[in-house]
Amino acid sequence: MSFRVEKILRWLSLLAAVFAFGLVMFGAFVRLSNAGLSCPDWPTCYGETTWPQHAQAVARADAAFPDRPYEAHKAWREQVHRMLAGTLGVLVLALALLAAWRRRRVLLALAGSAVLAAVGVAMYMRGERHWSSLLAVCAIALPLAAALALRRPAAWRVCLVALGVIVFQAMLGMWTVTLLLKPIVVTGHLLGGMATFALLGYAAVRFAGVDAPDDALAGLRRLVILGIVLLACQIALGGWTSSNYAALACGFGDAAFPKCLGQWWPPGDYHQGFILWRGIGVDFEGGILDQSARTAIQMVHRLGALVVFCYLGWLSHRLVRRGLRWCGIAVAAALVCQVLLGISNVHFGLPLPVATAHNGMAALLLFALVATLARTQRRHDAAGAVR
Repeated sequence: MSFRVEKILRWLSLLAAVFAFGLVMFGAFVRLSNAGLSCPDWPTCYGETTWPQHAQAVARADAAFPDRPYEAHKAWREQVHRMLAGTLGVLVLALALLAAWRRRRVLLALAGSAVLAAVGVAMYMRGERHWSSLLAVCAIALPLAAALALRRPAAWRVCLVALGVIVFQAMLGMWTVTLLLKPIVVTGHLLGGMATFALLGYAAVRFAGVDAPDDALAGLRRLVILGIVLLACQIALGGWTSSNYAALACGFGDAAFPKCLGQWWPPGDYHQGFILWRGIGVDFEGGILDQSARTAIQMVHRLGALVVFCYLGWLSHRLVRRGLRWCGIAVAAALVCQVLLGISNVHFGLPLPVATAHNGMAALLLFALVATLARTQRRHDAAGAVR
């Protein structure tokens, strides 16, 4: 029975990981096409389960939200993104339940998490936001506690952690709308999406048998983990740059890179550029920072890119020399593509396909590092014993 469950987990985790990657890409497309507030309510869109599609529904939508006129070409993107996110949530729930197979208490905790999350959404729609938030916190905590209690290998426990992250992602999606694209929330939503993909990707490669026969590569783990941490920080900087509309703070074309505004390090307002919380009620669509603050954000993002490029470039060389040739090549290839896409964003003035691909390549680079981490770890069976 354990073998059959693990086989199902292998294919289901792969499906969920691929689906999560597609959702990351589509989420980037929604954000970069300025459709993040195209549905001013949540989880409905102008009160509709889908989105207004007929003249009467559009008239009702405009009357209900006079400050946010209905835009059909944007609203469908946001609502489809929510539907896809809900589908991924169902996949991850199924994955978590399978990973906790025959562990009654853990299964009850996961089922309780799903029920609390659903009730929390219903209460939010009724306007009871404090109770909704409390239930959501409980729905997040239960899978995390269950993962700690589950006596199974990391890949199995990661499936439970992914469920908690998915619930938190739903909350961030809600706050993205209700807090009017607040940069810290938008950036957190991006990081949550990347984390979900990384967790599911890790589970997929471990269930697929990606591991090490012994501990000979154990010394590389810390180096790979440091690479993941550095990349996560850079992704956060990228999200902060995008959510503050600072991607073109240096202009675009040949004069915008490698220099910025004609200087190697132009003056910038680093204090204003990195204030994380600016209160409630401010509409951040289009950005509120001045040129100096946006320039500061852009320059820190470029500095972070240089640090990550140097470290991951060195790490990929180290991986090849230690016998992980394909892992090193994958990291190096994704790294070079990511840098070229970043430069292309500036040179061509942030075209939507290139900007979306920049997000997707960040996810693939993260996956390459996560898969490399799995390749340095020994295999465990379902009981937790080293094989």
